[in-house]
Amino acid sequence: MNTQTFSIGELAKALDITPRSIRFYEEQGLLNPERQGQNRVYFKKDKVRLKLILRGKRLGFSLAETKTLFELYDSNQNSKAQLETMLLMTTEKRRHMLQQLEDIQMLMNELDEVESRCKEELAALSHP
Repeated sequence: MNTQTFSIGELAKALDITPRSIRFYEEQGLLNPERQGQNRVYFKKDKVRLKLILRGKRLGFSLAETKTLFELYDSNQNSKAQLETMLLMTTEKRRHMLQQLEDIQMLMNELDEVESRCKEELAALSHP
Protein backbone atom coordinates (compact mmCIF):
# COMPACT_ATOMS: atom_id res chain seq x y z
CA MET A 1 0.00 0.00 0.00
CA ASN A 2 1.45 3.35 -1.06
CA THR A 3 0.37 5.98 1.45
CA GLN A 4 1.50 9.45 0.47
CA THR A 5 3.19 11.41 3.23
CA PHE A 6 4.36 15.01 3.47
CA SER A 7 7.06 16.78 5.41
CA ILE A 8 6.12 20.04 7.10
CA GLY A 9 7.96 21.93 4.35
CA GLU A 10 6.13 20.09 1.57
CA LEU A 11 2.77 20.68 3.21
CA ALA A 12 3.55 24.36 3.79
CA LYS A 13 4.60 24.83 0.16
CA ALA A 14 1.58 22.94 -1.20
CA LEU A 15 -0.84 25.13 0.76
CA ASP A 16 1.17 28.37 0.51
CA ILE A 17 1.58 28.85 4.25
CA THR A 18 4.56 28.80 6.58
CA PRO A 19 5.81 25.81 8.54
CA ARG A 20 5.41 28.02 11.60
CA SER A 21 1.66 28.28 10.89
CA ILE A 22 1.42 24.50 10.67
CA ARG A 23 3.27 24.11 13.99
CA PHE A 24 0.89 26.67 15.53
CA TYR A 25 -2.16 24.69 14.39
CA GLU A 26 -0.53 21.60 15.85
CA GLU A 27 0.02 23.40 19.19
CA GLN A 28 -3.66 24.37 19.16
CA GLY A 29 -4.63 20.71 18.86
CA LEU A 30 -5.97 21.00 15.31
CA LEU A 31 -3.34 18.76 13.74
CA ASN A 32 -1.64 15.69 15.15
CA PRO A 33 1.09 14.48 12.80
CA GLU A 34 3.01 11.30 13.37
CA ARG A 35 6.67 11.52 14.31
CA GLN A 36 9.67 9.80 12.83
CA GLY A 37 12.41 10.79 15.22
CA GLN A 38 12.36 14.59 15.31
CA ASN A 39 10.50 14.90 12.00
CA ARG A 40 6.77 15.43 11.62
CA VAL A 41 5.08 13.18 9.07
CA TYR A 42 1.77 14.33 7.61
CA PHE A 43 -0.72 12.21 5.71
CA LYS A 44 -3.46 13.10 3.25
CA LYS A 45 -5.96 13.42 6.14
CA ASP A 46 -3.70 16.06 7.72
CA LYS A 47 -3.57 17.97 4.43
CA VAL A 48 -7.38 17.85 4.17
CA ARG A 49 -7.69 19.00 7.77
CA LEU A 50 -5.28 21.86 7.13
CA LYS A 51 -7.30 22.93 4.08
CA LEU A 52 -10.42 22.97 6.29
CA ILE A 53 -8.60 25.10 8.88
CA LEU A 54 -7.62 27.60 6.19
CA ARG A 55 -11.14 27.64 4.71
CA GLY A 56 -12.62 28.23 8.15
CA LYS A 57 -10.16 31.06 8.70
CA ARG A 58 -11.15 32.65 5.36
CA LEU A 59 -14.81 32.39 6.37
CA GLY A 60 -14.06 34.11 9.67
CA PHE A 61 -14.33 31.12 12.00
CA SER A 62 -12.09 31.14 15.04
CA LEU A 63 -9.67 28.31 15.64
CA ALA A 64 -11.76 27.34 18.68
CA GLU A 65 -14.84 27.01 16.45
CA THR A 66 -12.88 24.93 13.95
CA LYS A 67 -11.55 22.75 16.78
CA THR A 68 -15.11 22.18 18.02
CA LEU A 69 -16.15 20.95 14.58
CA PHE A 70 -13.11 18.67 14.36
CA GLU A 71 -13.88 17.20 17.78
CA LEU A 72 -17.46 16.52 16.75
CA TYR A 73 -16.27 14.94 13.50
CA ASP A 74 -13.63 12.84 15.28
CA SER A 75 -16.18 11.47 17.74
CA ASN A 76 -18.69 10.55 15.01
CA GLN A 77 -17.93 11.07 11.33
CA ASN A 78 -21.62 11.06 10.34
CA SER A 79 -22.69 13.29 13.15
CA LYS A 80 -26.03 15.05 13.17
CA ALA A 81 -24.60 17.14 16.02
CA GLN A 82 -21.69 18.23 13.81
CA LEU A 83 -24.03 19.34 11.02
CA GLU A 84 -26.36 21.13 13.43
CA THR A 85 -23.41 22.89 15.06
CA MET A 86 -22.07 23.91 11.65
CA LEU A 87 -25.47 25.32 10.69
CA LEU A 88 -25.67 27.32 13.91
CA MET A 89 -22.14 28.63 13.41
CA THR A 90 -22.77 29.66 9.80
CA THR A 91 -26.05 31.33 10.74
CA GLU A 92 -24.30 33.30 13.48
CA LYS A 93 -21.37 34.18 11.19
CA ARG A 94 -23.80 35.38 8.50
CA ARG A 95 -25.71 37.49 11.05
CA HIS A 96 -22.45 39.05 12.25
CA MET A 97 -21.29 39.78 8.69
CA LEU A 98 -24.63 41.37 7.75
CA GLN A 99 -24.28 43.65 10.78
CA GLN A 100 -20.76 44.54 9.68
CA LEU A 101 -22.06 45.24 6.18
CA GLU A 102 -24.72 47.59 7.58
CA ASP A 103 -22.08 49.33 9.71
CA ILE A 104 -19.82 49.77 6.69
CA GLN A 105 -22.67 51.17 4.60
CA MET A 106 -23.49 53.66 7.36
CA LEU A 107 -19.85 54.75 7.51
CA MET A 108 -19.71 55.06 3.72
CA ASN A 109 -22.78 57.32 3.82
CA GLU A 110 -21.16 59.48 6.50
CA LEU A 111 -17.97 59.70 4.45
CA ASP A 112 -20.01 60.73 1.41
CA GLU A 113 -21.60 63.52 3.45
CA VAL A 114 -18.27 64.76 4.82
CA GLU A 115 -16.71 64.63 1.35
CA SER A 116 -19.64 66.55 -0.14
CA ARG A 117 -19.47 69.27 2.54
CA CYS A 118 -15.70 69.62 2.08
CA LYS A 119 -16.11 70.01 -1.69
CA GLU A 120 -18.87 72.61 -1.21
CA GLU A 121 -16.77 74.59 1.26
CA LEU A 122 -13.70 74.41 -1.00
CA ALA A 123 -15.80 75.60 -3.95
CA ALA A 124 -17.15 78.48 -1.84
CA LEU A 125 -13.62 79.47 -0.79
CA SER A 126 -12.36 79.30 -4.37
CA HIS A 127 -15.20 81.53 -5.68
CA PRO A 128 -16.00 84.17 -3.04
